[in-house]
Amino acid sequence: MLRMTDFPLENKRVLLREDLNVPIDQGRITNAERLRAALPTIREALTGQARLMLLSHLGRPHPGQPDPALSLAPVAAWLARELDRPVPLRPWTDSVWRELPPPPGAIVLFENVRFLQGEREDDPTLAERFASLCDLFVMDAFATAHRAEASTHGVILKALKACAGPLLIQEVEALTRALTAPDHPLVAVVGGAKVSTKIELLNALLTQVDGLILGGGILNTLLLAQGFPVGQSLCEPDALDTARSFLAAARASRVEIPVPVDLVVGHLPIATSEADVRTLDKVAADEMILDIGPVTAAHYETLLRSAKTILWNGPLGVFECDQFAQGTRRVAEAIVQSGAFTVVGGGDSLAALDKFQLADRVSYRSTAGGAFLEFAEGRVLPALEALAERARDT
Repeated sequence: MLRMTDFPLENKRVLLREDLNVPIDQGRITNAERLRAALPTIREALTGQARLMLLSHLGRPHPGQPDPALSLAPVAAWLARELDRPVPLRPWTDSVWRELPPPPGAIVLFENVRFLQGEREDDPTLAERFASLCDLFVMDAFATAHRAEASTHGVILKALKACAGPLLIQEVEALTRALTAPDHPLVAVVGGAKVSTKIELLNALLTQVDGLILGGGILNTLLLAQGFPVGQSLCEPDALDTARSFLAAARASRVEIPVPVDLVVGHLPIATSEADVRTLDKVAADEMILDIGPVTAAHYETLLRSAKTILWNGPLGVFECDQFAQGTRRVAEAIVQSGAFTVVGGGDSLAALDKFQLADRVSYRSTAGGAFLEFAEGRVLPALEALAERARDT
């Protein structure tokens, strides 16, 4: 892929696609991690005296129907404070396509691209309109690279020049290092609610990893598939055949998937429930598995501390409640103490790192969700494919 550093930026109209899709509650940004991740690219473009225009989506508005609750106005205000300069927000009026770009070293933010009809459908006419705004299009939103949309894919093919931004390059290089050229042993830690949403990831990892640690609802479903009691735990009874097929594939691959020895259980309401430790076969019918137990955590720690590369996506329990957080905490601490190259992705995993004050001790924090998973599964991401096509054509 061509990179932003391959192009002169001074006085150029630069259209920069970032992922500024942050949670907003009553006009207040509640988690600005994605905004902070985008800042270095924005600052680099401004320092280079680009005439900078930002694109992003926010939430899932109905196409063609602007929703004030999903306006990027709070993001514009946040950026203005951080950059210490005005960041005007441009609505999608008919005249916006004819407006002059900002002067060199200045910035504007366009309103939510999903307010536009044709964005989600990767409409070529809309992609051409985006392309008409710029001399250079920069795709820096890895978290949206798995979606073929007008502002993430179509515009790459239509723009006069197109390249990858620094943040996207960092994400691709970190995941490539972890998955395609890792130092071994490579250990993956995968949690989450459903086997069905991560089965492709799990099957792909069987061909790559030396060890695979599982937790959350995924682990519960696998335990149920093996005949262990799970009580009222979060699991997928409809996915038992899928779970059994995965377990058979894991045995054939000879990947080490450690079986938990003990579990921490509780009752509803979870926030006020007491935590009790059970062996694998002693979970009662009215109990919920909410964490791994201390003996299991110690086993996982040993496996992680011997790793040279670690990929983590998904916590091992209900870490938001302190009484069910110890398994995830011990695993997180083992990951940062391992000395391995560590890539952590997924909102819950990042939140766990923040809770345990370990965020600055991993090698790379990925702000991507679906794109992280699809890249790890070995899928072709439309934006990356388009960027590679433009590089070949140069």
